[in-house]
Amino acid sequence: MHSNHFAQKHYKLIKILAENQLDALALNAGPNLTHLTGLHFHLMERPVVGFFPRDGKPLFVLPELEQAKLAELPFDFQAFPYSEDRESWPKAFQQAVKAGGLDAKKIGVIARRMRVLELRFLQGAAPQAEFIPAEEAVAELRMRKNAQEIASMQNAAQCAQLALQNTLAGMKIGMTERQFAAELTSQLLRGGSDPELPFSPIVASGPNSANPHATPTDRKLSEGDLLLVDWGASVDEYFSDITRTFAIGEVSAQMKQIAGVVAQANAAGRIIAKPGVSAGDVDHAVREVISQAGYGEFFTHRTGHGLGREGHEEPYISAGNKLILEVGMTFTIEPGIYIPQVGGVRIEDDMVITPQGCESLTDLPRELIKVGDL
Repeated sequence: MHSNHFAQKHYKLIKILAENQLDALALNAGPNLTHLTGLHFHLMERPVVGFFPRDGKPLFVLPELEQAKLAELPFDFQAFPYSEDRESWPKAFQQAVKAGGLDAKKIGVIARRMRVLELRFLQGAAPQAEFIPAEEAVAELRMRKNAQEIASMQNAAQCAQLALQNTLAGMKIGMTERQFAAELTSQLLRGGSDPELPFSPIVASGPNSANPHATPTDRKLSEGDLLLVDWGASVDEYFSDITRTFAIGEVSAQMKQIAGVVAQANAAGRIIAKPGVSAGDVDHAVREVISQAGYGEFFTHRTGHGLGREGHEEPYISAGNKLILEVGMTFTIEPGIYIPQVGGVRIEDDMVITPQGCESLTDLPRELIKVGDL
């Protein structure tokens, strides 16, 4: 780990805390803690919390069995390990709060990630502190990726694309969605993805493809089916998230037409996205194509979401979002049309805003093609 790398991140955090009138940030295990430390902790029954004061060194409360990880940190910190005796846990939090002078202060937390488990220990150790949701403030830490982060995401996209191509090459009519998902997962891991994938692949065929977040079933892939695959890889803990829809043999004229509309909508989003354009404007451009084709009611989700250390993060490409896109922001464009009981089509690409406009990190064909033509 390079100390300068983390010094820059911590300096940026201190600036964000000051701008939002926060005295510290408290993070439990998750992508934000990893971003600021380079360390990976799993959410478990033993709490792990990192405190990042505006004034002073970071403090960590963690189980003794995890303490050795801290030796990798290239910056000054204080550690407050606790034993397996649960009676010792509150004391470790109290010691950390006292060392950081954090009681009666304004402490930011990530509401959608901070569990009641950790929050109760925090409130018990700092009863006079005010715990404030800080999602929007902390999003500033990770929303603009640097060249190294973008390179990792590019590698994750290439890993995912190759894994799908290899899976399709061995696909047979009659195999189940579950079997396809298992082979795709194997190909991702053998192709270099981190063991912890961004999410379990979505493999949905026939009518199941009308469910945007379908779970692979024992349904057999059949001639005339649409096959929707939503999958991703992780490289250096940065994610890709891609969706493509394929035809197994000949599909209906309606499905071909829908696939064409979705491809046009995807292209509209990729064309308009650039520095200075709002996230809401991108969503509008995509949604307008689908609405004009008469399928607006069947596009039931936002156009996209930010991508990086998390599968879903800022910026969200959604209606009315006034956030202005800036160089280094990464996100998906993923329009879809879903006809209940019939089938659905989604085309999802991973994008990065550049000084010249917008670049796609994903380059698999977007038109509806028969499986085996890749």
